[in-house]
Amino acid sequence: MDKDSVTLKDVEAAAERLQNVVHRTPLESSHTFSQMAGHEVCLKLENMQRTGSFKVRGASNCIQLLPDEKKACGVITASAGNHAQGVALGAAAAKIRSTIVMPEGAPLAKVEATKSYGAEVVLAGSVYDEAYEEALRIQQATGATFVHAYDNPAVIAGQGTIGLEILEQCPDVQAIAVPVGGGGLLAGVAVAVKAKAPHVKVYGVQATGAPALYLSKHAGKWVETPEAHTIADGIAVKQPGKITYRLIQKYVDDIVVVKDDVIAATILLMMERAKMIAEGAGATALAGILHGSLPYSGKTAAVISGGNIDVNMISRVIENGLVKSGRRIKLVTHLTDRPGELLKFISYIREHRANIVFIHHEHSGRNLPIGHTQVEMDLETRDHVHGEVIIAALRRAGYRVELI
Repeated sequence: MDKDSVTLKDVEAAAERLQNVVHRTPLESSHTFSQMAGHEVCLKLENMQRTGSFKVRGASNCIQLLPDEKKACGVITASAGNHAQGVALGAAAAKIRSTIVMPEGAPLAKVEATKSYGAEVVLAGSVYDEAYEEALRIQQATGATFVHAYDNPAVIAGQGTIGLEILEQCPDVQAIAVPVGGGGLLAGVAVAVKAKAPHVKVYGVQATGAPALYLSKHAGKWVETPEAHTIADGIAVKQPGKITYRLIQKYVDDIVVVKDDVIAATILLMMERAKMIAEGAGATALAGILHGSLPYSGKTAAVISGGNIDVNMISRVIENGLVKSGRRIKLVTHLTDRPGELLKFISYIREHRANIVFIHHEHSGRNLPIGHTQVEMDLETRDHVHGEVIIAALRRAGYRVELI
């Protein structure tokens, strides 16, 4: 392979190479999401891939292309996420040694999952950059090959096999939406799709809090950002790839951005309506489709890139999603401190058929007038309209209600 380019031939060779390593994941049409989007939507379910993410494709292809003398020295990478497990499984499939350097605060579940694929895990530093520096030190000492998460032609070609599968599974697809962080997945898919079916639109969808390739695409030059903050940690990249940038400029039709609350709402929607778990990055492409960010409305495939979401993040996403969709409201009010006032207040909630999921009744406080109590309450409601009706009814009844 050319060290700075990727071609259809490279992607097709990767597909042959990976046949016994990765799953050919389903491409499923979704009636629910098609109705919501106003056009047909299909989901490419890489959350059902081995290791729960597409990353195993690129990592395995890169590892299998190594000459024997390099394989003998093993491979190494720095990652706290899906790439770690992809490299570990790819190395195990090639029967070579792998070392994964993770930040010391990496979730235990991800550490154990990576070890389960046969990798040696080294915990170093408090953030990724420190783990990366330690990985380079170990590489120099051992001669192991560093497997980059995205800015490597072999990795890009491996990810591009998803594009080939989509075209085979849905020959009449008109557009493909791909989550993008460093750009390996988007670049690989675009190379494959534009070579095989140049009429098919290829779009990247990025989080507004980590928009490096969105900015790069629209500025016409490589751009890095000082920060990357998003719930979609799999695409929280400050410095995108330079190889990926060049390929994206050449083959990708456009890149759009979506906000974190939209991503969170899509994760929740996928759980409720599709009975499917997606991590933040995995839900990003579908979020772009459902919320009208893409400039195209033909038959569209969304790459659900992974499903490895931390259980603590799930609870926060659910809470955030319920609030944003109007199905959970938090309010505070003051009541006169006398018997029956709280029951009277609750009677209005009952009348409008909202469910109380939390209540805190305080009789004293620094800012609480004598003779009054404060009530904080979380209500489960049907939607924004239902919540607004309840608040309006309480205010008509004389209560000073504030949303918190």
